[in-house]
Amino acid sequence: MRLFMVIAILIFAMPMTGFGWAEGTNILLDPNLMCKKTRRLRGKLAEICRHDSALLKEIINGISLGFRECEYQFRNRRWNCTVLRKSMRKILMRDSRETGFVNAITAAGVTYAVTKACTMGQLVECSCDKSHMRRNGGQPQMVNAATAEAALERQQQAALLRQQPQQHPPNSTAGSTAMGRLRNRANGGGKRGRRKFWDNIKFPSGEWEWGGCSDNVNFGLRHSRAFLDAKQRQRRSDLGTLVKLHNNNAGRLAIRDAMRLECKCHGLSGSCTVKTCWLKMPPFREVAGRLRDRYDNARKVALRNDGNSFMPDTPHTKQANKYQLVYADDSPDFCTPNPKTGALGTQDRECNATSTGADSCDLLCCSRGHKHRVVPESTNCKCVFKWCCEVTCEKCIEHREVNTCL
Repeated sequence: MRLFMVIAILIFAMPMTGFGWAEGTNILLDPNLMCKKTRRLRGKLAEICRHDSALLKEIINGISLGFRECEYQFRNRRWNCTVLRKSMRKILMRDSRETGFVNAITAAGVTYAVTKACTMGQLVECSCDKSHMRRNGGQPQMVNAATAEAALERQQQAALLRQQPQQHPPNSTAGSTAMGRLRNRANGGGKRGRRKFWDNIKFPSGEWEWGGCSDNVNFGLRHSRAFLDAKQRQRRSDLGTLVKLHNNNAGRLAIRDAMRLECKCHGLSGSCTVKTCWLKMPPFREVAGRLRDRYDNARKVALRNDGNSFMPDTPHTKQANKYQLVYADDSPDFCTPNPKTGALGTQDRECNATSTGADSCDLLCCSRGHKHRVVPESTNCKCVFKWCCEVTCEKCIEHREVNTCL
């Protein structure tokens, strides 16, 4: 009996953040688990799970895209973002840099996949983004850099107002104050509103007209937030939840802030009588590269006394902005296998003996040394095109030098 009492005390003494992280982990490792118990779901998440299988498919595709890109970005580092469940599950139960990057890249992946599906016409509830277009008597209206920025600012203001839940009655003082702060942010007021996503867009000189099919990134942002943040937004009093929500948002903003303007000229004999422009997302690999750089410069944070926000872990350090990645737990060195942290070690990993970067044998092998061998490989060579339509090749043996960690 005494043993059962001790076990019960230990269970109730455990911090609740662990349970929250386990639940969040399941979402990324198996997104379908989120929709298993639909009776308990509420709001937009319940609508996605019950009635929108096409959108759910794109969300799952986006999570897979994020993991694939994570593997690519860290393929030459000690932590190589392996998707082995026994390792990734442990990684996601912590609040480390690696956890922050995985959360950011998967949130970005969902935003990217859903937005792309809208552009391709694969989702019935969305299409190209035409909210920044203005028409004059049914005809496209010519714009310049100033009027284009004004249209995009109106669009961002509307998006900010739409994404906020109605937590206060319309006539309440708290509700009015919150809406006032929101409008101030949308209009560029306050520290948070100084940077706008179109600051990175290079507008062409002269006049042009909006046209083509702009990527509907705001639709992707909303549904990435609805799916990945839903459970965490119900409990925001622990550091793990705050860090996860922050990094999720940083991943989504990395997509939005990388939007670019693409233009096409129309006219006789190659002239540019009319120029049509639209907003387009960059390749996802480009976004992932920026997030990897933010991983390298991530800020360590600690919970404030109010329990509802975080602050820099080190005194006299600047507060992280919403675009930076944050973490709370130090990372293991990933040099040796450790089932508690999810580290698999670097033994037998291939390294570069001539490099001075992260893939160098000295760094990747953690100064344990490496072994060198020459491996014969069969490749196609002396290929000849035969009419029609066949290419025939011979097999050649090439020797490649391979270095692996001890």
